[in-house]
Amino acid sequence: MSDPTPTRLLPLAGTVNFRDVGGYPTEDGHRVRWRRLFRADSLNRLTEEDRGAIRHLGVVTVVDLRTTVEVEEGRFPVEQVPVAFHHLPFMESVPDPEVFAAVPGLLGSTYVDMLDEAGHMVAAAVEVLADPTNQPAIYHCTAGKDRTGVLSAMILGLLGVPDEVIVEDYALSAHAMAALKERLAERYPDFADQIRDATEMFSAAPENMERLLATIRERHGSFEDCARALGITASTVASLRSSLLDR
Repeated sequence: MSDPTPTRLLPLAGTVNFRDVGGYPTEDGHRVRWRRLFRADSLNRLTEEDRGAIRHLGVVTVVDLRTTVEVEEGRFPVEQVPVAFHHLPFMESVPDPEVFAAVPGLLGSTYVDMLDEAGHMVAAAVEVLADPTNQPAIYHCTAGKDRTGVLSAMILGLLGVPDEVIVEDYALSAHAMAALKERLAERYPDFADQIRDATEMFSAAPENMERLLATIRERHGSFEDCARALGITASTVASLRSSLLDR
């Protein structure tokens, strides 16, 4: 039975940015279905209660977009919550926060780089999540903002969600960044000051996502053409829409 009063933010103790991507309107009058896809930050600190909540949501798939090093430091507890686990890294290493501080606007261009350099991983992630037998699913990175934001943009764009709504969804991550900084500072005490001062790297300013969307439009004209260039098939796009849009 579907949740009669769905909420976007799900307050799990072990995460700071666990959200439902359902409920958004599309250009052609549909809505994205609730409780089918969730976006999140790291999932390696889930409490027993959190794990119970995820079981209650019926999650059967987790897609981890983090680097191999990040996954080795801790990943989703498949032993306690059996799911199909997919590791599809969108970058080989996490950039140094100081680089973002030195180059204004770098965050938005990093999103473009993900499509250029990890397009095959983006395509693989969309293919996994488009399959209705893999839903409900969670896809996540460390902050639930950048790599997760790029994948969210591609999914929502292919579903026909307007660009301005995609930007609004991205910007919702701003609420979680202060809490995320503190968790990371606690985990990496030698770099605590650097993490707390990394304003640019932890930004969820709308212009970051606007740059990615503008680039997609300029290069490809549409999300469908961008998807084709990345190797996402028409049948995958059709499956995405049939499984994630209301009737």
